[in-house]
Amino acid sequence: MTSQDPDVRVLVLSGAGDDFCLGGDRNEFADWLDEDPTGRGIRIAGDKARRVCEAISTHRAVTIARVQGKAIGAGLALALACDLRVGADTAGFRLPELALGLPTAWGGVLPRLIHEVGAARARELILTGRSFDAAAAYELSILQRVVPEEGLDDAVTAWSKPIVRRPEAALRVTKALLNSYAAATRLADPSPLDAELMASVAAATRRTRNAGGTSPVPIR
Repeated sequence: MTSQDPDVRVLVLSGAGDDFCLGGDRNEFADWLDEDPTGRGIRIAGDKARRVCEAISTHRAVTIARVQGKAIGAGLALALACDLRVGADTAGFRLPELALGLPTAWGGVLPRLIHEVGAARARELILTGRSFDAAAAYELSILQRVVPEEGLDDAVTAWSKPIVRRPEAALRVTKALLNSYAAATRLADPSPLDAELMASVAAATRRTRNAGGTSPVPIR
């Protein structure tokens, strides 16, 4: 993702297995807290996540998320970082962070989600943590197209063919303009704080559990 080859007009993000991305590993979070109860490992991972999502969204090429199976938590964030998103009609989505005792703060997902679906709908998805299908994702503008799973590659190709014919300079500037106007509608973007927020809340949740308090779902 560091390469900015002007001859590359389209980048496709897809999962290698049955699912697009199942999100973070809760056991890994627990291991990081065992190593450092202040959450240093979570901060490092959170900073990397923000850089990855920013690299996807700001790349000069048009980025396409090809979503099959499940896109959970961080997986949904990765998809939202892309310019275009097509999903199989069997795809499923969820933001489970709150139920796990964590804030929805990974890779800048919250401002992107609010911008794409609206504040009221984002609030409902985050607070309830409910699962939703591809049809609902389309209605929410999380997906811009839904097709049978065997039609995903054809859908990606249908989008890619006209894009790769566009003049490089015009395509690059147009994407930059789209990103700039989208950013202008966000009154504030606290995503640089995501790693700090995630680490702080995870550490606080661990302390509460160890002190005999209650936690919605154990970190491990």
